[in-house]
Amino acid sequence: MTSPETPAPRTLLFIGDSITDCGRREDPEELGHGYVRLLAEHFAAHEPTATLINRGISGNKVADLEARFTVDCLDHAPDLVTIYVGVNDAWHRFTRGEHVTDDSFEQGCRNLLERLSARVPDAPVLMIVPFVADIDEQAARVHSDLDGKVAIIRRLAAEHGHRIVDLEQVLATAYAAGHTPATLAEDGVHPTPAGHRLIADAWLDAAGR
Repeated sequence: MTSPETPAPRTLLFIGDSITDCGRREDPEELGHGYVRLLAEHFAAHEPTATLINRGISGNKVADLEARFTVDCLDHAPDLVTIYVGVNDAWHRFTRGEHVTDDSFEQGCRNLLERLSARVPDAPVLMIVPFVADIDEQAARVHSDLDGKVAIIRRLAAEHGHRIVDLEQVLATAYAAGHTPATLAEDGVHPTPAGHRLIADAWLDAAGR
């Protein structure tokens, strides 16, 4: 029996693209070496009854999350879900010529949230706002597509009453503190260890931990 001082066991599930994946499929613990690993270390120290599940897959877009959402998310009956998607939906337009319209992106995100609400209606959801660090002009141009998708994430989070992990604000604060785009994401997209630490800290702030 769980004592009053011991939190009830929880399952915290993270689903997204390479920033969440971060090598988790080669990791025996399936946590990877990014922000999910940092959060797992935090919970091991502060809430050891919590189980963290990483279901990031490199290269994924919102349509990929839709296709695997039942098996990789809903079937785990998570107590808290973190969704981090969007940068590939914008970035691949410039690197692969694959255009995901804002309407299609919104439909995909809305589908994920509606399926969550139907299957695990009481599970809190954290939506991470994707970012691009402007290391050069090629990275900066991604904003012309990504900004619309960020606005959609913000709107859907407000509509459903979900919390956001605001990485745009995180970047602004980090730059003011002396970071450069390259110290947070060398290629503009994939976080450095310092970038992952900032994401983990922002997640904890948003989650109220």
